[in-house]
Amino acid sequence: MASIVSSIAHEQKEGAFQKQPTIFVGRKRVLGRKVRGQTRYWKDVGLGFKTPKAAIENDYVDKKCPFTGNVSIRGRILRGTVVSTKMQRTIVVRRDYLHWVPKYNRYEKRHKNISAHISPCFKTKVGDVVTIGQCRPLSKTVRFNVLKVDPQTLEGLQKKKRFRVF
Repeated sequence: MASIVSSIAHEQKEGAFQKQPTIFVGRKRVLGRKVRGQTRYWKDVGLGFKTPKAAIENDYVDKKCPFTGNVSIRGRILRGTVVSTKMQRTIVVRRDYLHWVPKYNRYEKRHKNISAHISPCFKTKVGDVVTIGQCRPLSKTVRFNVLKVDPQTLEGLQKKKRFRVF
């Protein structure tokens, strides 16, 4: 038991003791899966999205993570560009789309910003293309969770406000 507690202790960054609710620390026989000598709970979210290696091997604790926490993905699956990563475990995703204006017989460009929770198993920067899935409300504005990150290939100022339809 002491080895389990000591392996968890170095990941403590919050005021309260962080542990996965599905893993009982003081028990001899554990229900989670063993990875490299430690017990960790993780799951497959389905819908063709693979669980990242970092979610399986790292020892972070995030109850809102779709791979290691208590969140299920249901509803919409969207793609967009990361605009801001200034919040803790939350990013802002910009979704560009075209809106038809019948009077002028043309399309106009529009966009929406969506807040999404990002698990510590993903590393993102501004301009990356992310796939987000809808889940239950996680906070006042967050209703989506990051499922996949495609690294950014552009350079310079154009990566933030460039209009991209997915």
